[in-house]
Amino acid sequence: MAALPEGTPCWADAMFRDVEGAKAFYGDVLGWTFGEASSEFGNYTQAYSDGKAVAAVVPSMPGQDEEERSSWWLYLASPDAAATADRIRANGGEVVMGPTKVGDFGTMVLARDPGGVAFGVWQADAHEGFEKQGATGAYTWAEVLTREPGKADAFFPAVFPYSTQKMETDEVDYKIFRAGGQPVLGRMGMGPEDLPPEAPSYLSVYFAVDDCDATVAKVAERGGKLYFGPMDSPFGRFAAVGDPQGAAFGVIDLGTTAGDMPVMTDA
Repeated sequence: MAALPEGTPCWADAMFRDVEGAKAFYGDVLGWTFGEASSEFGNYTQAYSDGKAVAAVVPSMPGQDEEERSSWWLYLASPDAAATADRIRANGGEVVMGPTKVGDFGTMVLARDPGGVAFGVWQADAHEGFEKQGATGAYTWAEVLTREPGKADAFFPAVFPYSTQKMETDEVDYKIFRAGGQPVLGRMGMGPEDLPPEAPSYLSVYFAVDDCDATVAKVAERGGKLYFGPMDSPFGRFAAVGDPQGAAFGVIDLGTTAGDMPVMTDA
């Protein structure tokens, strides 16, 4: 597989106190199946859709705060994780972990932007990332949801070779970061009415589904939460939900669209 443009989302994983519970939830809600746990790497377990790797789940680390909510981490591709880590620090971000070599799979960094948005960096070796995306059961999009959009706007294009476009509307503060000529990441400015005080700014990962409303109902049946939606858009009908262990994510039916595509201008 050709190397992804730098800054392109390439993988997602989440840490859970109850991995078996997470596997049951995502198996029911997104139709995932799961491989064997890798004991050499903390029982890291890959998730599959149609036999193709789409994400992974891993047990919480010993000593981790029992009250800490699970969360999805999105990894952005880098040809040199150490150089990316240096740029993260130089532009006001925090390197939480790494660069760490993970066997012959690749090198990872965990970081936060200056507004506290957590994200990962992945320099691929044997593990190149998503084997399926943009289709049912797989990753399709992600957005930086932040109370401090100005910090995100300065930080991400300084760390990755992004160009930026702004959505021409007074209704939302929304920008798109582009890499390799393609849109790869959204940025939504969030006000007090959008995020409760206890919720951190975060990177929301969207998975594609066949029926948004049916998926939202299944999330509720399996003990999850609905945070927003379902809502129609030109990109698809979507909702923001959370699993029973607190990990927030988005679901979107790409085939059910409404309205005109927004006008985007270079920022």
